[in-house]
Amino acid sequence: MILTTIVFTLLFIIGIYYLLRNLLNLKMAADASKDALYPVNEIEFAGILIPTEWKSMEPLTKNTKSYRYVKWGTIAALILLTVLLILVLTTDWFGSSYFSLAYLFFVIINSVRHRGNLFILSKGIILNGKMVSYNRIKHYETEQIVRWHNLYGLDAKVNNAYKLSFRLKRTIFQPQFIVVENAVQLERICALLHQRGVGCKQDA
Repeated sequence: MILTTIVFTLLFIIGIYYLLRNLLNLKMAADASKDALYPVNEIEFAGILIPTEWKSMEPLTKNTKSYRYVKWGTIAALILLTVLLILVLTTDWFGSSYFSLAYLFFVIINSVRHRGNLFILSKGIILNGKMVSYNRIKHYETEQIVRWHNLYGLDAKVNNAYKLSFRLKRTIFQPQFIVVENAVQLERICALLHQRGVGCKQDA
């Protein structure tokens, strides 16, 4: 019982830290996105597709639906985690199903995510709601989504578009990719990245 208490208390602390840091990162990103070099107009926003719904990217402000989802979802997740911890510490309702309970902790924590985005700024990029400085980017990779590609056929807008992913330094979990609809927009993005010293995989 003591070990269980320690484990779930640690999970609770880690979860609180992750959720609050995620919300703070998103808040900073929303403030910084006003100075983005790319995208800046409706056509550029529409040309960036976010997995897995394959919807066009939206502007990032504190009034957007995705921002409010993370904000209020964080509050709801904190309440749920607190209730679960109290139940673990004060009752035996969950019996010996510790693995299932730990999984539930992780599901709650991971459920509060921004749907995704990419902004290029003068000092770094905003990737999936988080600021990333250029010196943290190892390189980026591009792939055209043609027949036999694992993304081909998932959505008509994805076919023959371009998968763009980033590899970051000093991190275990790499960020989710995005899809750029046409070659002109991809060239614009690549040019901005190269101007700031970020190379593509083949020339990194």
